[in-house]
This record gives sequence, structure tokens and C-alpha cells, in this order.
Amino acid sequence: MTAEQSLGPLPAGTDTEIAIVGGGLSGTLAATLLGRSGYRVTLIDRHPVFPREFRVEKIAGDQIDKLRRIGLLDSLSAAAAAFDEIVNVRKGRVLDRTRARHYGIFYDDLVAAMRAELPKTVRFVAGRVSAVEAGPERQRVSIIGQPDVTARLLVLATGMGDILRRDVGIERRFVHQRQSLTFGFNVRPAGASAFKHPALTYYGERVSDGIDYLNFFPAGGVTRANLFVFRDHTDPWVKALRDRPRETLIETLPGLINTFGDFEVIDRVSSWLTDITVAENCKRDGVVLIGDAYQTSCPAAGTGVSRLLTDVERLCMVHVPQWMASPGMAAAKIATFYDDPMKQAMDERGLEMANFRRSLTIDTDLRWRARRQVHFSRRRILHEIDKVSPSFAARLRGLKRPQIEAVT
Repeated sequence: MTAEQSLGPLPAGTDTEIAIVGGGLSGTLAATLLGRSGYRVTLIDRHPVFPREFRVEKIAGDQIDKLRRIGLLDSLSAAAAAFDEIVNVRKGRVLDRTRARHYGIFYDDLVAAMRAELPKTVRFVAGRVSAVEAGPERQRVSIIGQPDVTARLLVLATGMGDILRRDVGIERRFVHQRQSLTFGFNVRPAGASAFKHPALTYYGERVSDGIDYLNFFPAGGVTRANLFVFRDHTDPWVKALRDRPRETLIETLPGLINTFGDFEVIDRVSSWLTDITVAENCKRDGVVLIGDAYQTSCPAAGTGVSRLLTDVERLCMVHVPQWMASPGMAAAKIATFYDDPMKQAMDERGLEMANFRRSLTIDTDLRWRARRQVHFSRRRILHEIDKVSPSFAARLRGLKRPQIEAVT
């Protein structure tokens, strides 16, 4: 669709074609793609400049491919720190090395880079949304102290907030409450000019510790650390990590210093408690949910951005053009997005990977003890083969195995 095709008269009682509530990553990406297709879009967020917020901080793998496909990879790469190798370690020994392009970037910098790409057909409104209404023909967004916004289609990209979803009768189902805890902090070398490796992943040493892995990587001119754990948020260890992060990590991961180097934590420890939820009763007139507003992801699984990008791409490139080609916005139209096979497969993969990372880290039954042993032993053996014959190791890695383990 071209801009000329879209920019006809608006239906009576509307002042924009598409209203998007939520100007984080998913909402901004959707507004950019739809605006580039010529739709008149209104993007609404409470923050004129997105604040520093602990969310996504590393982009890699299929996420890079998706961003390239939708024409936004250059914007990311200009704002992020690129790196091409991660040393993977467990119990003080190198498991293997991940050789692929990665980008480290703080979430607010990522959102800012994407907002800079918003086309002129997108109107940005800074304000707090107090209520939304949805129907088969017209949608309404009420903004405190500002005129209402009316549209043909309402997109909720509001993350994990419940209030606006409840306005249109959408609830959320808990798949797993308190699934995981994620911590983020900045570090610098202690007693050396640089760390031994620019990027390193250190896996938990004991099941009882509940640590999946600790990432170190460059972002925003510093070395960033992301720690993924499966522990209760009231555990005394969690408080100790916040109060004494360096000492607590050294005690829990005794091989860390030898493989990465000593470090100082140079700012406060941020944290993020994740519930895995899925929206229910969401096939409704006039409104569609994307990203975390529809289904949340376990940060340790690394599927959140992949799911978000799939939602945005399928909605903006496939479904919205079909919906806009005929009058009305009945629930039957909206249902085609939630029933999209590619979306459903990505959503299911997110849930499977969340279960897999948790079980691989903390389950103690015989099945998971054996699977954990095989998982890490296989990686170490392939690494040793790679030293002698990289081509043979590559062929072995390419052998068919369960997809859920192929991405770890």
C-alpha cells in the first residue's frame, strides 16, 4: 500500500486511522511500519523521552534478521555496541564460544533510536491515557488534559499493565507467577585495564543456587551485566545480591573471577520480576494487543524481542492492510491476527523456552539431571572438536536435534 492509497477521507467520527497506546519498543515499531505504509497513525505514550528502564539490553540471532527485514537494523547498529564473540563458561571452564553478531544497548536508547525513525504520517502525543473504548466501527482513547483520540483501529502495546485491557474486557491468565528474576548492573575492571573477554556468559555452578546464567557485554560505553535466576524474590540471597553484588556473585560463582577478571559494581542493581501471562477474551471489536500486552516472556529464554518483532511484522505487513481494505473493525477481523500460524508458533516457542530454561536450571529429578549433563557435555565436546576441525564441528552442530535445545 502506498501513502496515496491510504490518505483518503477518514471515516466519520475518527481523527486518525490507527491509534497505538504505548510508545515502548513494540508500539514504536508498529507506528513506524504503519506510518511508512502511509497510514495516519497516532502514537500515545506518557513519556516524551523514554526514561531509563531495565528491559531488553541485547539483540542477537533472528532478532537481527527481523530488524533487517523491516528496514530498521541500520538505526539499531548506529546506536548500539556491536560485538561478535561471547565466551561461554561453566564451573570455571570454557564450554564454547558463540561467534555471531550481537548488539548491546540500553532499552531507552533502543526506543529512542526507533522513535527517530517515525515518519511524518505518525503523530506523537505525550500524555497519560485514562481510558479506552472499542467497538466495531470507532475506537476512543481518553488522555488526561487533552482531547480524545478517535480511530478505526486501536493497538494496545502497553506491556504488562492491566488497566486499559480491562476497559475493553480483556483479562490475563497466569501461566507461571514469579517465573524468574532478572538483575542488571554496570561493572568496571578492578586491578586491570580491561576484562579478559569483552563479552562472557557464565552459567550457574550448582542447581541449588538457582542461577541460569550471568551475561557481561558492552553497552552504552560501559560493561553491562545481566543476571537471570530462578529464585523467590523474598530469598535472603536476593537482598544480599542487591546490597553486596560483587561479594555475593564471587561466593556463588567461585570460578567467575579467574575466567573474566575482578570487577567493581559501579551503580545500583536493578531488578525485574517476571510473571508469564497470556491475554484472554482478546478477540474483540476494534482492538488488538501486541508484545507483552498479549503474552509475556521469560527474559532468560531470550525470546521476548523475537516474539515482539513477529507480532509487529505480522500485524503491520499482513493483517492491517487486509483489515483496512473493507469497512468496520469487527472481532472476526481481529481474530485473524491471533490465529496467525506464524504468531502462534512464536508464542508457543516462547512458553516452551521459558519452561525449558527453568527446568534446565533448577529441576532435580533424574530426567533433568541427565538432560543437564548431556546439554553441557555436548557443548564442551563440540568445542574441543572445533579446535581441531571447525568444519566437522559445524556439521555436528547442524545435525537435527530438538529445536528447543538448538537455541540455547
